[in-house]
Amino acid sequence: MSRTPLVVIFAAALLIACSSPSIQRKDGASSARAFSMKELAKSDVDSVIEIHQQEILAVLKTLTLKLYRRNPGEWRKGGQPSAEAATAALFDPVADWQQASLKDIQWENTLREAWRADFSGDRIHALIKGLLVMHMAAFNHQTEFFLLSEVDAQKIYNAARNTEAVVWKLSNARNERGEVLLVSNSMEAGGTANLSFEREFGKLIGIEDTLARIVEDKSNRAIRFGVVNLASMIFLPI
Repeated sequence: MSRTPLVVIFAAALLIACSSPSIQRKDGASSARAFSMKELAKSDVDSVIEIHQQEILAVLKTLTLKLYRRNPGEWRKGGQPSAEAATAALFDPVADWQQASLKDIQWENTLREAWRADFSGDRIHALIKGLLVMHMAAFNHQTEFFLLSEVDAQKIYNAARNTEAVVWKLSNARNERGEVLLVSNSMEAGGTANLSFEREFGKLIGIEDTLARIVEDKSNRAIRFGVVNLASMIFLPI
C-alpha cells in the first residue's frame, strides 16, 4: 500500500506528458520533450527556465549560421569546410557543457576581441563564443534545473543588456575603409531592407527579459536596472 502514492504520481505525470500534441516547427522539428523521472524533482518554473534556455541557444545557433552565410570569409579563416560545419563546431560543447573547457574563457575579452581592427581570426567565432559563454554563465553554467537550483534574475537581465550592446556594435563597427566588419542587416536590390538579424536578436533579448521577470517573481529579488557603455563595450557583470 505504501507504494500506491508514488504509482499514482508517476501515472499522472505520464498522462500529463502525453495529453497534448507537440508544436511542429517550420523546419519539421518537434519541440516535445520526452518524460523523465527527473521531471518529478522540478517545479513549473524550473521547466520554464530550461525551455527558455533552449530557445536562447536555438536563436544563437540560427544567428551564427546566418552570419556565416553572409560572411563566408570568416568560416574559411577558421579552416572550416562550410558555414554549417563552423556553426556545429561552436555549439558541440553544449551537449557536455560541464566538461567543456570553453565555459572557463573570459567572455568579455572574447566579445571585445571580435571587433579589434588588427584581429585576423574568425570574427564570428569570437563573437558567438563570447555570447554563448556569457549566456551559459547567466544560467550558472547549468543545463538542467531542479527545485533547489538557484538562477539569478539580475544575471539574465544583464545578459539581455549586454546582447543589446553587441547588436549596436554589429551594426556600427567598421574598418578603416568605412566597411562594416561583419555584414548583417542590409538593403537588398530594389531598396528592400533585410532585417532578419534584427528580428532574431530582438527575439533573443525578448526571451531574456521575459525569463528575468519570471525568475524575479519567483525569487522576490528585484532587478537593478542598468545600461551598457556602448562605445567602450564595458559590459554588465554576469
